Amino acid sequence: MPMCRQQTTIRHVSVRVIAQAYTPDSVWRNRSSFLVGTAAIEDLLTKKWEKEKSYRLRKELFAFTDNKIAVQFWYEFQDSHDGMRWKRCYGLEDWTFAEDGKMRKRQMSGNDIDIEEADRWFKDGVDVNQVDISEAHW
Repeated sequence: MPMCRQQTTIRHVSVRVIAQAYTPDSVWRNRSSFLVGTAAIEDLLTKKWEKEKSYRLRKELFAFTDNKIAVQFWYEFQDSHDGMRWKRCYGLEDWTFAEDGKMRKRQMSGNDIDIEEADRWFKDGVDVNQVDISEAHW
């Protein structure tokens, strides 16, 4: 049983506000993109949010130790760069935190698959934490 779950649907928060959670020299790997610093993080998030519409996310704690956390996640979105087709991303992230609690490193590996709207897990009104995700999708 997962120790921690998170649901994210809020998109109205400014990328500048979110970027404050990271050290100014934070290092990111997001899929095949390698970034350093707040400005690069803000740019990536802006582009991500322009592309990924109707975003629904579930994260589960995978492992932790000292100043590091790993999570597994699944999210669904409509791809504005692909005719608003539905997609699901499967992935893992690991985070390393600085002494002040801000994230100094983030690595994300994710794979997208095309899905039909009828095959969505995280439909509007559904609590993403109540969706049964079988071991085949871990």
